[in-house]
Amino acid sequence: MSDSASLKIGDKESGYPIRSGTIGPDVIDIRKLYAETGCFTYDPGFTSTASCDSALTYIDGDEGVLLHRGYPIGELAEDSSFMEVSYLLLNGELPSKDELDSFTYTISRHTMLHEQLMQFYRGFRRDAHPMAIMCGVVGALSAFYHDSTDIADPDHRRISSHRLIAKMPTIAAAAYKYSVGQPFVYPDNSLSYTGNFLKMTFGVPAEPYEVNPVVERALDRIFILHADHEQNASTSTVRLAGSSGANPFACIAAGIACLWGPAHGGANEAALNMLREIGTPDKIPHYIERAKDKNDPFRLMGFGHRVYKNYDPRATVMQKTVREVFDALKVSDPVFEVALQLEEMALNDPYFIEKKLFPNVDFYSGVILSAIGFPTTMFTALFALARTVGWVAQWNEMISDPGQKIGRPRQLYTGPTQRPYVKIGDR
Repeated sequence: MSDSASLKIGDKESGYPIRSGTIGPDVIDIRKLYAETGCFTYDPGFTSTASCDSALTYIDGDEGVLLHRGYPIGELAEDSSFMEVSYLLLNGELPSKDELDSFTYTISRHTMLHEQLMQFYRGFRRDAHPMAIMCGVVGALSAFYHDSTDIADPDHRRISSHRLIAKMPTIAAAAYKYSVGQPFVYPDNSLSYTGNFLKMTFGVPAEPYEVNPVVERALDRIFILHADHEQNASTSTVRLAGSSGANPFACIAAGIACLWGPAHGGANEAALNMLREIGTPDKIPHYIERAKDKNDPFRLMGFGHRVYKNYDPRATVMQKTVREVFDALKVSDPVFEVALQLEEMALNDPYFIEKKLFPNVDFYSGVILSAIGFPTTMFTALFALARTVGWVAQWNEMISDPGQKIGRPRQLYTGPTQRPYVKIGDR
């Protein structure tokens, strides 16, 4: 390919350099477009726009590839741990055993919340959505940890990153406990990151809690699969907020708010609700026909993806994990059979093959979380917990870039042209 692209507007032709990454599509660098032509590009939803350089995550949606720092997501989910993937995303390389032990120890020593912050929960209604609570509590962290909000200081960025990753399970578990009227359970640093979260969520002070290793591993995989996903809506929100110089706690709170949307973080809840609506396998053909009817409002949730035009590599791991959890917990749920048969029928239906509507990670994760015992209102909160490490890594990468500017998209204005003001008595 040529190392430059030309654009002709009227009689004037301008050239723009083509940049290549290590893998993936080339990009046309149009940063000087407006200065040279007086024109903007128009790309609603940023479907063809690269907003930054990043060495964190690579997605090839056509081939169904997801890499974190070059490592395939399937291998990480199968052989790694969430703490190891967190270290990888933050530092660029897989840790040695000593490095992982040191990192895990550091995270475990930041799991507590300031006791005054725990009182913050009581300001919410008991039926408040956990995501509403998480938005508020994470934003409030900046009022308690002034010693790590200087974004120009690498040590401050490191400490605030560790605090966010460590405290998010405590924040999410407390949101659940508050919603069911149970006392908060303090962190147990003798447990793993995921085991500690399970105990804080489902444990009660009156009796001992033993972490089920199958459930712990399944949830750890879910965390790994949701750790980062390139420049999605919430990650772009974190970067945009961070580009203004906002403190890291405010940036992550902004990401949580964006993730709350049903088109983003709420998709697994919608997929589970759909499976429950179908109810039994014998009803699947009827619902498939409804999904094909563009005049019918019913849609197959958990199929298709904005980026993936092939099988979501995360869904493969989830399908195996569902079986493990259901076997370990001895769950007999028709929803699981509906999910398996719906997937098989859809993958062999010419309509879905042509439309490239393959199952995504949300198709199975909601079923797993429900089997573990999480209410649907907690699904997105768990997503936020896992994605925090990706947000933090992306935020650190952006702040470390000397060429970073404040985000400022432009627009195609379609309102009235300039007109004179008419005083109210003359209207």
